[in-house]
Amino acid sequence: MAGEFMQEPMLRLNGVNENLRILIETVLEGADSPQKVKGALLEIFPEFPFGKESAEPMLGKASNETWSGEKVSLETFLKLLHDQRILDTALDAMTVNFDGKKTQFSLLRQAAIVGKVAFPLSNEQPLGGVITITLQGENLADWLEAATWHKGRDIAPRSIKDEHSMDEDGEAVTWL
Repeated sequence: MAGEFMQEPMLRLNGVNENLRILIETVLEGADSPQKVKGALLEIFPEFPFGKESAEPMLGKASNETWSGEKVSLETFLKLLHDQRILDTALDAMTVNFDGKKTQFSLLRQAAIVGKVAFPLSNEQPLGGVITITLQGENLADWLEAATWHKGRDIAPRSIKDEHSMDEDGEAVTWL
């Protein structure tokens, strides 16, 4: 179509076929409802593998198990980051524990229940529990920056642990 601007489709990463080791875990304890936790996981990671059904907790029989899945696609998670427009926050939160080849970060299960991504502060023990994601790979830094890229970075470039990263307590750094 002459004269019309044709936009290229955005590259969608998922981590699975990109030489990353992906581990997603969550711990059920106490009064955690397996059905609600399952719902939260499926909102963010629809391909999460579930084993046998877990019984709902009752008096004298609390939840006490860990669910984990490897090679789970991050496509929905990354799409939610883009849709919620929290890509810079995500880059900061996902790399607080980055060591060059590995990172580990958490998501709030309460937010996940309604299809939202929220990151707890490192010193928080959030009500409702967390989903822990561990990513490992040779080119993980490049992958994380690509997965959280947005057009604003053409004007204000960002990189892992740069001078614009949020503080450990979650406070935003003010740009001058």
